[in-house]
Amino acid sequence: MFPLGSVLVPGMILPLHVFEPRYRALVRDCLAGDREFGVVLIARGPEVGGGDVRTDVGTMARIVRADQLPDGRFAVGAVGMRRIRVDAWLEDDPYPRAELSDWPDREAGGGEAGRAAELAGVVDRLLRRVAALRAELGDPAPPLDLSLAGDPLVASYQATAIAPLGPADRQDLLAAPGAVARLEALERLLGEQVELLAARLGEG
Repeated sequence: MFPLGSVLVPGMILPLHVFEPRYRALVRDCLAGDREFGVVLIARGPEVGGGDVRTDVGTMARIVRADQLPDGRFAVGAVGMRRIRVDAWLEDDPYPRAELSDWPDREAGGGEAGRAAELAGVVDRLLRRVAALRAELGDPAPPLDLSLAGDPLVASYQATAIAPLGPADRQDLLAAPGAVARLEALERLLGEQVELLAARLGEG
């Protein structure tokens, strides 16, 4: 397990600079095995040295590239694969470990499928509006030419990764039961951002 101060969602790229000895050992073990490790958010506490409080919902990552530097550090590129739930934390020896279960999103059935597609379109438009407003204000912004996937579930994770949100909001979105709930929350969060950004622009 690799607890971090940020949230990884399925489909998201995760670059890592691995310098702690215990995480160097984790990378070596992953490379010798299936190249996968779990990522969870550190809810409270330090990111380095242990003593942190970790969330119980995270994402399984797969290493797609690992370059070892002369001093033993690793430059790692990984990608989020699927959502997981921590069933139990084990002893942090030689690095954080846990018993895990895959936690697939609840499938949108019946009329929910149409609702999910509709929400994905709304979220796509809101993301573009947020990006345009933030760019006009000179704030860091998502790419203006972004385009969400046609699959509402994939789109919900793409939007979660792209949207300018804090770790707590992104963690709540990761833990949403399915695409409809995640997209509804994104609609609310992005709508609030549009209002605040528009107000700031009006004041300027």
